[in-house]
Amino acid sequence: MKYFAIIVVLILSFSWTFPASAMVCRKYKDQEICILSIKRSAKKYWEYRASVSINGVKTPVEIYNCRGKFKVNQDRTISQFKENSAGEVICSFFDK
Repeated sequence: MKYFAIIVVLILSFSWTFPASAMVCRKYKDQEICILSIKRSAKKYWEYRASVSINGVKTPVEIYNCRGKFKVNQDRTISQFKENSAGEVICSFFDK
């Protein structure tokens, strides 16, 4: 009975999994840019919806267009990628 209880506890402990929480971080000059969440568009495969962290400051989900090199902010304004920006990190990381 004792061995049966140990085996049941072991089986239950191995069956419980925790969600993965891996972040992709890159260091550019004096900035650390981490991709917190990312989702690729099915219709427009060159677009990504992503939330990033720049030097520990989280940004809301924005649309990054790798073909046109611009991002659509949460308030629907458009801005071009800057040098060593989060948009360049996302597009270079997933570039073929």
